Amino acid sequence: MSSPVLDISQLRQSASVACSTLRLLANEDRLMLLCQISQGEKNVSTLESLTGIRQPTLSQQLGVLRTEGVVSTRREGKQIFYSLSDPHIEDLLQTLYNLYCCENCQS
Repeated sequence: MSSPVLDISQLRQSASVACSTLRLLANEDRLMLLCQISQGEKNVSTLESLTGIRQPTLSQQLGVLRTEGVVSTRREGKQIFYSLSDPHIEDLLQTLYNLYCCENCQS
């Protein structure tokens, strides 16, 4: 099955979006946070204990993820909960997990 042919302007736009996404994932702290959030909604204190990322780095990287629109937040009292909001990121994380983390996954 062949891929549809994109014109060069569509291809450039798609490449730009892909590069932005890959840059977002290329930070170890952000990738760790996204991996944890992909397992289900988490609050800040849970993310800190699961990842070992300390304040203010944790807040800074969560801010980047919010700004880029890949996570959404929900407030409950004083706690803020994070969840994935971009299905493309979820697909990429699953692929990365299969490639780098899952010893028993089918190739």
